[in-house]
Amino acid sequence: MRDERERLKDLLREHSLMFGDFTLASGRKSKYYFDSKRTTLLPEGAYLTAREILRVLREKEVRAEAIGGLTLGADPIVCPVAALSFVEGPPLRAFIVRKEAKEHGTGRRIEGVVPRGARVVVVDDVVTTAGSTLKAIEAAEEAGLDVVAVVCIVDREEGGTEKLARWPFFPLYRRSEIFSGAEGV
Repeated sequence: MRDERERLKDLLREHSLMFGDFTLASGRKSKYYFDSKRTTLLPEGAYLTAREILRVLREKEVRAEAIGGLTLGADPIVCPVAALSFVEGPPLRAFIVRKEAKEHGTGRRIEGVVPRGARVVVVDDVVTTAGSTLKAIEAAEEAGLDVVAVVCIVDREEGGTEKLARWPFFPLYRRSEIFSGAEGV
């Protein structure tokens, strides 16, 4: 388990941590960027991310029926978690929150089969100010879902934790953990 956690951290450093001049979703400027999809879209990265999220949920005794989050950051996370949960248990359904409701078809904002009142975990790849995460939580709650926890891969430690204080919040890693021991940091 410890080796898997360390391996995932190595993958995040190797593939997802980038340096330069970036504008974040929050509008803030940064000299570094975590593009977690560069890790979660790798076969090993998807598997290890799912394993770590399920480990944390079991360790923290989070009882949920589904896991989901805002597209696009959550997309490559929720499906591997749902698939692996089918094998490892307990099974979690996956859902995706659209940034806006569909203007055609069903007009849904949430994709996936999750009944009203279901206990859900909202997941995000990176939390900076928690803006995207809060949008997903708001949509889930508007759909009648009960958000029982929030998980992210990396907490940038820039105020998002405080904005998510209403829910149990479990970052897999904090920025300081990723930077600790990373070359060039």
